[in-house]
Amino acid sequence: MSQNSNPSGAPAVRPSVLSLPIKEKSALYAAYMPFIANGGIFVPSTKQYKVGDEIYLILTLLDDPTKYPIAGKIAWITPAGSHNNKAQGIGVQFSADESGQRVKHRIEELLGAALGSSRATHTL
Repeated sequence: MSQNSNPSGAPAVRPSVLSLPIKEKSALYAAYMPFIANGGIFVPSTKQYKVGDEIYLILTLLDDPTKYPIAGKIAWITPAGSHNNKAQGIGVQFSADESGQRVKHRIEELLGAALGSSRATHTL
């Protein structure tokens, strides 16, 4: 069996790689999803995905020069033309591993008290 195959014999599918620079605290607040297990983030995208697809995200936050690599899964999809004029994109659930938890902690550290706000977000 080649290394590009899974046990079913189908070719292995490489996760999509997306980059998401978030420059403003308000944009981070609008995109962050604390209600998803392990945390998650909304990524604007017009590409077609399925819930459960694996994704690799390179996230940069505000003025922090660190690039956070995150392996995650699509938790939901906001299609084009959705109600309430929500932006089209995907919700990426962070993995439970160290990299996912590190970025979750960093986002919550940056947002601080704003996490308790009732302002509208891209998600709910």
